[in-house]
Amino acid sequence: MSAEQLWRFLVEVQGDGDVSIADAEKIVEQVLQKMHHIAKFTRHTLTLDDFHRYLFSADLNPPIRDQVHQDMTKPLSHYFIYTGHNSYLTGNQLSSDCSDVPIMKALKRGVRVIELDIWPNSTKDNVDVLHGRTLTAPVELIRCLKCIKEYAFSSSTYPVIITLEDHLTPDLQVKVAQMITETFGDMLYCPECECLEELPSPEELKYRIIISTKPPKEYLKAESGKDKGNKSQREKDSDDDTWGKEPLDLVSDQEDGDVSDTDTSEDSDNESQQPGVSAYKRLIAIHAGKPRGGLKEALKVDPNKVRRLSLSEQALEKASENHGTDVIRFTQKNVLRVYPKGTRFNSSNYKPLIGWTHGAQMVAFNMQGYGRFLWLMNGMFRSNGGCGFVKKPDFLMKVGPHGEVFNPKTKLPVKKSLKVKVYMGDGWHLDFKSTHFDLYSPPDFYTRVGIAGVPGDAIMKKTKIKEDNWTPVWDEEFTFQLTVPELALLRIEVHEYDMSEKDDFAGQTCLPVSELIPGIHAVPLFDRKGEKLNSSRLLMRFEFVLD
Repeated sequence: MSAEQLWRFLVEVQGDGDVSIADAEKIVEQVLQKMHHIAKFTRHTLTLDDFHRYLFSADLNPPIRDQVHQDMTKPLSHYFIYTGHNSYLTGNQLSSDCSDVPIMKALKRGVRVIELDIWPNSTKDNVDVLHGRTLTAPVELIRCLKCIKEYAFSSSTYPVIITLEDHLTPDLQVKVAQMITETFGDMLYCPECECLEELPSPEELKYRIIISTKPPKEYLKAESGKDKGNKSQREKDSDDDTWGKEPLDLVSDQEDGDVSDTDTSEDSDNESQQPGVSAYKRLIAIHAGKPRGGLKEALKVDPNKVRRLSLSEQALEKASENHGTDVIRFTQKNVLRVYPKGTRFNSSNYKPLIGWTHGAQMVAFNMQGYGRFLWLMNGMFRSNGGCGFVKKPDFLMKVGPHGEVFNPKTKLPVKKSLKVKVYMGDGWHLDFKSTHFDLYSPPDFYTRVGIAGVPGDAIMKKTKIKEDNWTPVWDEEFTFQLTVPELALLRIEVHEYDMSEKDDFAGQTCLPVSELIPGIHAVPLFDRKGEKLNSSRLLMRFEFVLD
């Protein structure tokens, strides 16, 4: 196959109208360089074997683009952001160690929001990071900050947001302000005014560190008020009600005891007693907190101020049921963070789609856990070159002439169909021992293919089982009708059929439907924990049909 013939393949079969013959020549050169170190000097054509290897190369023939291609100049509230929960935990939520290692791993994977729970250390003269009121062993805050500084931009140039769950006394808040300022220096984004009317864009914030937490006056007012010493009240003021009650009060629409974060005039007395606390307050770019009153009050949009609101997964479910359009209106300007419910002791996760469908920017996940929901999270953030920021679909940001916004409960028509053909798979014999799946015979593979998305789009289908074959050929096509393709993820799993026991797992991936490149492509597979398998991949074809 000459470069010109490859060009015809790319145009006619792959449907790539932008490719030139020069591009095809470059691909031929790359294939020959990769496959035959000497061949590049002797010939300029591909053999059938070369072409097959090209098709199966996830580097040369990937299913999605690996460059940032979305508009990055809108305010942060216009983006879904790759968000970690309790980013310092090495394992379960109750007894695992706290460490800077999971923070490093998360940042290397592209996570852009790191959460730190900060508490006084045992001698009350320094600051530790730990999961409060549990048996987790602490790690010093300074270690976590230095780790963030070192790895913040290892996978993406776009900003890292540190959400602080603050349980400190005013004197330690002063110490934290000093630590953060000295560690990050010019990297730190400090807003010029106390409350931003609009958040800056990811483009403006490249290589910057942003702090988000509740302004310190909330802690001071809570501590100096009538509930001083009342542990349950202090727990309730916490941004994440760690092991106390879930914040269902946010859904009940009744008055509760939460201190409003909207009043900025009542804390002057406290701050005059603690002059250093204002330095801590100046570092906070995205103010967090729960306004007084129920959810309806919490979701009110202040035209002069942006803020961050945190809801547990359960509170979000109830909010989406009763106040769906209010949530979307809130997230058009402000930041909504959703976090796992307190009973997920084993660091499991929840369905991220409810948050995304309602415009929640920070769907916070336990990155040290694993399972299908985390696979979906990883899949969503393969979008936009894996930079950790994915622009929300336009329909979530639109406001109609009478103030109307997208209603997730509306039944929508099919917008487009996605045809997925699973040709074959290869590479397992290189990634697994010959006896891994079956002791005495080659494996019996099948592939599950489906959609995760809005409820009307979610479905799973599967191929036939190909018996006794390390290189199965299925040659099966599936069609998926999509009402909201912008939020759809293509789910792919390979399993090995086992008659007597549970089927063996052989790899998975999730790909954002909006990013799929039409044509025939190599789809690399990942293990349960999201680590890429070296050689296992599928050869698949993607085709879009407008309805």
